[in-house]
Amino acid sequence: MNAAPVFARDPRLMRGSNHNGMRQFNERIVLQAIRLQGAMAKADLARLTQLSTQTVSIIVDRLLDDGLLLKQERVRGRIGQPSVPLALNPSGAFSIGLQVGRRSLEVLASDFLGQPRHRQQFHYPYPDPGVVLPAIAQGLGALRDALGADWARTVGIGLTAPLSMHKWAGLFGDAAPALARWEALDLTAEVQALTDLPVEFAKDTTAACMAEMLQGRGRQIGSFLYVFVGTFVGGGLVLAGHIMAGPRGNAGAIGSMPIGLGAPGTPPPQLLQLASGWQLEQALELAGLDPLLVHRAAIGDAAYAAYTGPWLEQASRALAMAVVGAAALLDLDAVVIDGSLGSPLIDALLQATRDQLQHYRPEGLNAPAVLRGEVGAHARALGGSLLPLHTQFFPLKDTFLKRDLA
Repeated sequence: MNAAPVFARDPRLMRGSNHNGMRQFNERIVLQAIRLQGAMAKADLARLTQLSTQTVSIIVDRLLDDGLLLKQERVRGRIGQPSVPLALNPSGAFSIGLQVGRRSLEVLASDFLGQPRHRQQFHYPYPDPGVVLPAIAQGLGALRDALGADWARTVGIGLTAPLSMHKWAGLFGDAAPALARWEALDLTAEVQALTDLPVEFAKDTTAACMAEMLQGRGRQIGSFLYVFVGTFVGGGLVLAGHIMAGPRGNAGAIGSMPIGLGAPGTPPPQLLQLASGWQLEQALELAGLDPLLVHRAAIGDAAYAAYTGPWLEQASRALAMAVVGAAALLDLDAVVIDGSLGSPLIDALLQATRDQLQHYRPEGLNAPAVLRGEVGAHARALGGSLLPLHTQFFPLKDTFLKRDLA
């Protein structure tokens, strides 16, 4: 595996232009160079970005004035004048991630380094718009209070949610009428009406994949299938350091992948019907237990093995088939599995999937490594918070979502 940051593989993301009219682009190049390589002096920035020393000096002074960079302690002991490394200012900008899920809502504030600062969470049995929208307003208000004066440096809101919240409403029983209202609801517009900040939307699992690409395994791995196991299972796809969203934003929608062969005239089950936390939630609820246990560490206790064991067997077999299918179609370095389920359960699912993969024939396949995600349960909200930061400060506006950068 290449240990270099994935964005460094595209020279356009590290090289500026000395032509006039490139001020904003060059500022982003300088910020990106420091983001990827760490604190460095002006001379090193000029060498890395291939900008002139004078251009870098002007840009750095401007970014210091804007509060986006900080001067570090002078480095002495080298030939010539002591150098002053420049680092990103964590408080230089903030952004909000807003994740609307089928069981919960999360509102998260991240700093300029993409690190969470404040978080609000709300849980519900199903996503009724009449419950979710007031909770969004409450969460945004709470984060505004928590950020205080830093709210003025907040650049936007990254909204994430499943693409079709109203689909699979039948799984929620009596909640189906409430879920059906999502079909006619413009969630982005509803959120935009609650705030003066710009609101951008991304599919929830694409946002989680973003977070993993920038803050997790993607720092070392160029191409991977990302699997997020929550109430429903979903995913994302990263190839050569870029998220593949597809023309309709639905690339990597592995939850809809058919698993096995159905009986004649009967469609086979989809991955989400076999490997989602929903099936385990239902088993717990039928036993008179709290279904939300699946999202807590306690779900790994031996007391729940009678419920987790059958689910792990079914889910791992389905995931192994999906992994082999993806490996046959795509040249992947790895498959990364993460989720909002309790951490011990994700660990067990990872190992069970690896075990199931041993039953497949290897001929003609380059088997990808199956790895645990590094971001964790909050990946969807964190990925959402990264979206406004990339729009404002990354060199290419479509770094995350562009299909072809050639």
